[in-house]
Amino acid sequence: MTPTYSDLFRVFGRIGMLSFGGPAAQIALMHKELVEERPWMSEEKFLGALSFCMLLPGPEAMQLATYAGWRLRGTAGGLLAGLLFVLPGAAVILALAASYVTYGGVPLVQAAFLGVKSAVVVVVLQALWKLSRKALITPLSWALAAAAFVAIYALGLPFPLIVALAALIGFALAPHPPEGAAAVAPPATKRATVPTFAIWSALWALPVALVFWLDHSFLQDIALFFSKLAIVTFGGAYAVLAYMTQTVSVDYGWISTAQMIDALGLAETTPGPLILVTEFVGLLAGYQQGGVLLMLLAGALTLWCTFVPCFLWIFVAAPYVEWLTAQPRLKAGLAGITAAVVGVILNLSLWFALHVLFADVARSALGAVPVWHSFDPFALLLVAVAAGLLLWRKLSLPLVLLIMAALSTGAAMM
Repeated sequence: MTPTYSDLFRVFGRIGMLSFGGPAAQIALMHKELVEERPWMSEEKFLGALSFCMLLPGPEAMQLATYAGWRLRGTAGGLLAGLLFVLPGAAVILALAASYVTYGGVPLVQAAFLGVKSAVVVVVLQALWKLSRKALITPLSWALAAAAFVAIYALGLPFPLIVALAALIGFALAPHPPEGAAAVAPPATKRATVPTFAIWSALWALPVALVFWLDHSFLQDIALFFSKLAIVTFGGAYAVLAYMTQTVSVDYGWISTAQMIDALGLAETTPGPLILVTEFVGLLAGYQQGGVLLMLLAGALTLWCTFVPCFLWIFVAAPYVEWLTAQPRLKAGLAGITAAVVGVILNLSLWFALHVLFADVARSALGAVPVWHSFDPFALLLVAVAAGLLLWRKLSLPLVLLIMAALSTGAAMM
């Protein structure tokens, strides 16, 4: 059955508006809409598409929506599905960023953010637990996770280097397929692949070239950094947050560490992929560098450099899905990356917890260490309450964020 464009708009528009709760909830929602409720995709095709999207850098749920749209109505369908998955959340992020730069310094607003941050600590730990159960199944995967944690926490190695090394190790140590195993034949050459790659690469590069032509150093840095981030975002937003924070807070000084944690908390409240946190960072950095106009330009440029590559990966590689997902060495390389990402998210979890529970965190030769007399027992109480609501009561994340903000605000008013 080939749906009409109005059908696509209605279904993927609903998915985009309701896609709260991270990739697991978003993928479940898409499965319900595309497989269970209407015969648009078979179970086999849906799972194959999901495996393919997990091979790619970037938000797998957004790329799954784009791939589904591509299968149903070609490039136009993929564009429609992908944009509808991103744009509602992007609009909410813009509104939240505008409110943040206007009211973020108000004491009661800062108190509310303490509650939000306490929930974020639990959310990141929950993501770490879920990923580790799936990824750490062999001694090699445990070793890669441990090495990645030490590399990023104690040695301060850059995230892209850790990803590259993990992929190489996984690829090199991949077991050979058993003798007699049937190999999947490569697909016939698709004549449209090269033009597709050229068109989407040019679209990606166009604003980057423009800001270099205008010789605007801040926008040049924004374009290059978020373009690089789009290439290395294996493992989702949590995996690259520590790397992003190091770059935007320490290397460039665009925003503070506390503002970065606030950005993640606000991104958790919106529909769409969590990587929309990059838009918030771009907006806030632009505002602090040059006011409202630069804020809007930096936010738009960040969105472009974050999501145009996603369309590039999908539209170029989609015809080769079955062949790519059948390559054992490619799978092993991805497994190596996923194991390393566990160590990276452990670093992020520890980093978040320290900055929420302690007012001051120092840097030592062994990584970040807390200044013990700056411990905040009320923050620990909030983390415990958030853990109870999320893990024991299993309330939805938007509701928990609202409750925690109300609790911390109420306590500040007493």
